Amino acid sequence: MKAALVRETGRPAAEVLDGFGTRELGPGDVRVRIRASGVCHSDLSAMNGVLANRRPFVLGHEGAGDVVEAGLNAGPVRVGDRVTVCWVPPCGRCAFCLRGEGNLCTEIFIPTAQRANFTLDGAEVYGMCGTGTLAEEVVLPWQCAVPVPADVPYDVAALIGCGVTTGVGAVFKTADVKPGSTVAVIGCGGVGISVIQGARIAGAAEIVAIDPSADKRELVAKFGATRAVAPDDARAAMKELTGKQGFDYVFECVGRSALVRQAYDLTRRGGSVIIVGAGSRDDAVQFTMNELFYDSKRILPSMYGGGDVRLEYERLVRLWRAGRLDLASMVTARLPLERINEALDLLRSGAAIRTVIEL
Repeated sequence: MKAALVRETGRPAAEVLDGFGTRELGPGDVRVRIRASGVCHSDLSAMNGVLANRRPFVLGHEGAGDVVEAGLNAGPVRVGDRVTVCWVPPCGRCAFCLRGEGNLCTEIFIPTAQRANFTLDGAEVYGMCGTGTLAEEVVLPWQCAVPVPADVPYDVAALIGCGVTTGVGAVFKTADVKPGSTVAVIGCGGVGISVIQGARIAGAAEIVAIDPSADKRELVAKFGATRAVAPDDARAAMKELTGKQGFDYVFECVGRSALVRQAYDLTRRGGSVIIVGAGSRDDAVQFTMNELFYDSKRILPSMYGGGDVRLEYERLVRLWRAGRLDLASMVTARLPLERINEALDLLRSGAAIRTVIEL
């Protein structure tokens, strides 16, 4: 089969090659025929080493498809199910899961990430985040394959697998945005757009989108942003809209320390700074002890939206069905696997919110 391979970190392009195989199906595994995979900024971060991944690896972690084979102990997942791939599924038994923090569970994620999902010319190849959805098929633990209704299109189901769950969940679960509040969103890619939509659904009165891309600033109004500004104009917008107090909630959706600092400075005293972007291990952000004490701002990291995917996927599907969550408009390009590098270039340039690879 075909897949997109990354041999070493730091390479700007992936290789689309034939001849891949999957690992053998275990009793608790399913084989998923991937039909669509989103291209996310985290894919770039894995390619350049910001996000660690065993190498070589098949790119992609945001996919959807059909179960074509299931092991004897594959839980409730059945052959023929349409599924969204979840890269960090809850086990349901660990301390995190029992506290309702399934997004922090690593009982399945760590062993899966450390095991090769593919073979190529007799050599082992890993999957990004233990998955590797930019391949025609992948074998996964059954918990990584979350069934969705058959009427959910593959591209919609793929986006729910990571970016939408992360962004909307950060609003509902991590921040608990209140009606009538003021919100700013730094970074308007797929995750940032999902935050904007979540804030709209939550009833925020002002939603300011902050992004250097003029193209993206023109798009955000359709998703619920009340204003869009370049980063240099964000402070002026904050002063105008909040009487210089600062926003109630500021979401950083890129994963850079300088933008976390900007988010903090745009937040009112007692407000919330929500860290949604996945950044580098050595990119440190600095605060003084005095400002942390005096400002009393809540700094809230949001890992995978802060919720249990078994509940969150279902909620997002309901919102999509009700027309409250516009996922189709988030897809700004649909490309075949052979054009994955074009999709990556679109992402680097800031021209795309989400590109979907159709397999």
